[in-house]
Amino acid sequence: MNTTGITKFLIDHAGRDTVSFHMPGHKGARLYKRFGYDSFLDNIVGCDITEIVGADNLFQTEGIIADTMAKYRKLFDAKASYLLINGSSGGIIASIMACVPQGGKLIMARNCHKSVFSGLALGGIRPVYAYPSMVEEYGITGPVEPSEIERLLSENPDASAVILPSPNYYGICSDIRAIAEIVHAAGKFLIVDQAHGAHLKFFETCGAAADAAGASADGPFAVPESAETQGADLVINSTHKTLCSFTQSAILNVPAGSRFDDLYHLEDKLQQMESTSPSYLLMASLDINADILSAHGGELFEAWRDNLNYFYQEAAGIDGLAFMQVKDGARQAMDMTKINLDMSACGLDGHQLEEALLAHEIYAELVTGNILMCMTGIGNSREDFDRLLAALREISETHPAMQNIAFAADSGSTDAATAGAALWTKHRTLHEMPRVKELVPLQQCAGRICAASLIPYPPGIPLICPGEEIGAEEIDYITSLRNQGDKVIGVGADGRIAVGK
Repeated sequence: MNTTGITKFLIDHAGRDTVSFHMPGHKGARLYKRFGYDSFLDNIVGCDITEIVGADNLFQTEGIIADTMAKYRKLFDAKASYLLINGSSGGIIASIMACVPQGGKLIMARNCHKSVFSGLALGGIRPVYAYPSMVEEYGITGPVEPSEIERLLSENPDASAVILPSPNYYGICSDIRAIAEIVHAAGKFLIVDQAHGAHLKFFETCGAAADAAGASADGPFAVPESAETQGADLVINSTHKTLCSFTQSAILNVPAGSRFDDLYHLEDKLQQMESTSPSYLLMASLDINADILSAHGGELFEAWRDNLNYFYQEAAGIDGLAFMQVKDGARQAMDMTKINLDMSACGLDGHQLEEALLAHEIYAELVTGNILMCMTGIGNSREDFDRLLAALREISETHPAMQNIAFAADSGSTDAATAGAALWTKHRTLHEMPRVKELVPLQQCAGRICAASLIPYPPGIPLICPGEEIGAEEIDYITSLRNQGDKVIGVGADGRIAVGK
């Protein structure tokens, strides 16, 4: 077989003995094979069809696609569930446009995913930013406080809805129950981008969920309750991130207790956002995901919970290893399926720890400063966790923890994270969106109005949004990220960005 480019890379990677602590959640073919889906994997090209007779239609579901949607309604206890084949992004944009009229106003967390900003542009919607708290030690955004939402609703009674991510990329969760009560008291809709929490609903049934009142599960591992359970009106779940559907597949739920009931309007917006040639491979993977959860979810989630408890207990004895944890009093604010490793006590920042794990063929999901985040999923086995533990023990022995020495990362990534911490919650004046744009070298843009979001990726959250002024400190921060190899969407290969002319 003569393969090159993308195909060669994928086949070569699949043939190696790697451990996946990154998306997608199925972690490879073994979960599909374990539950008897070999025939689907063997015939995957033959399964790539269009809307032939008997195949149903995503935009007028009456047959097999309607059956899969019904499976998700039952799994999530929802009054409506929709299959998404443009990822969570399409569901997020459709939800915004279904809840906010053209030219209306949306209260949104400033750390929302870039798809939310796309929804603003498409709907001519005016944003009101809710600024999350900061985890200063790591230079990342934390939860959005209910008091912030309450204040903004009081100041903006003409806003139609509120949207925020929970969990965020690192697993930090906001108090959705308290926020939902505030939003509903104001007569508005609450949309939750739960792209990183599709698994939360299912942990509720295996004793690993902790509610917003502070109840916790047995052992060191627990997760917050799902947004569906806590009272959100529209919830978007990236089932591919932590469950076992294919990348780019997701689910939009209208929970049973939702105050949103204009399903026709929502379906119309979904049709505007979704491809008119929906992938049957993605929809089939969503169907398989639903069947596996229905038939084997209990055993899989109990094993996942037990493996995480085992990992955290064993890892507690590794010298120089720490974990990022964010708690608000008794309230559990972390989704601990995201393992945020910190070995700065051993002189390693996140990038250096990532390189050390790659030497053991272990692939992580996200690096930010001193944090290396390992995203666990339904497909991870006990062997995966054992290999991670063995690698961390070896790294600890090779780089012993420094005693009474303040760590400063040689690579500068920690300095960049610290310097940038305040920029993520900086309150910038929002100017009119530039109608005429030009491309200008980044270094010459101080004082100019941003015309296209500047988005460090990951985590895919805009640092500067269209209509905001670009400052010298933002330019320095973006430059430092690019110098250390991080990607910043919105900065061209030639170093130019779009600003108002």
